[in-house]
Amino acid sequence: MKKQRIWPLAFLIIGTMLFSACGVKKKVHQALEAEHRALGERYQQSQVELAESRARVKSLEDQLESERRNNASLKEALARLQGTLDNSINQNTQGNVNISKLVDEINASNRYIQHLVNTKNKSDSLNMVLTNNLTRSLSREELKDVDVQVLKGVVYISLADNMLYRSGSYEISDQAGATLSKIAKIIQDYREYDVLIEGNTDPDPITQKNIRNNWDLSTLRASSVVQALQNTYGVDPKRMTAGGRGEYNPIADNATAQGKARNRRTQIIITPKLDQFMELIDKAPATDSTEVQ
Repeated sequence: MKKQRIWPLAFLIIGTMLFSACGVKKKVHQALEAEHRALGERYQQSQVELAESRARVKSLEDQLESERRNNASLKEALARLQGTLDNSINQNTQGNVNISKLVDEINASNRYIQHLVNTKNKSDSLNMVLTNNLTRSLSREELKDVDVQVLKGVVYISLADNMLYRSGSYEISDQAGATLSKIAKIIQDYREYDVLIEGNTDPDPITQKNIRNNWDLSTLRASSVVQALQNTYGVDPKRMTAGGRGEYNPIADNATAQGKARNRRTQIIITPKLDQFMELIDKAPATDSTEVQ
């Protein structure tokens, strides 16, 4: 009776153990399947990454090969340029010497040009001062008939014939006295200078019997001014020369009355000797406008 009760209990215990063992196996199986799936997914991901890495490696290898070819081309180009440069240096050695000589010549020319500019500036300054000094004693009315210029140290005083002479004559008019006295003062101030008086006419023919042509008239008028400067104002006659240029030195168009009036003139030219002119250049004042006023 006891044995009959024990066997069912044993079977129950064994069955329970077997059932528990089956449950454990199922869990283990499920865990192994999950791990297998995870490993499969990781494998697939690794395959994708491997393919991408291979593609990048291939691209880098192609790029490297391209750079190698470019590098080789650059080396060849550099070698050609170096050869060209060497040839140019060898061929232009003499040219470089000539360039150096040319630069020296240019520098010398620049120094000479600067010297000329400085000299001209001194001369222009002197001319301006002389012109101001010469004209400041003349009235505004006198300046209408008297033109004073200084060019390269030479003083040109141009006098209109209607101010100097009687109409159609070479005789000095009474009204010319005041102006001639001032001109004489200018001449006396430049005592060492030579004085040339030139007569000029328009081309209209002369009708007076004692004057043959415009040559005669221009010379007679210049002679009248010379004698007035000598006899009335005491200018040394050894310094003066009288000359006539007739109608052949016009400064305006003779087609108009105004042009003819300008051409009928007497010029007094006060000229320094060459050594005196160079001294004037050396002593020319500065070009400061306050000194030229």
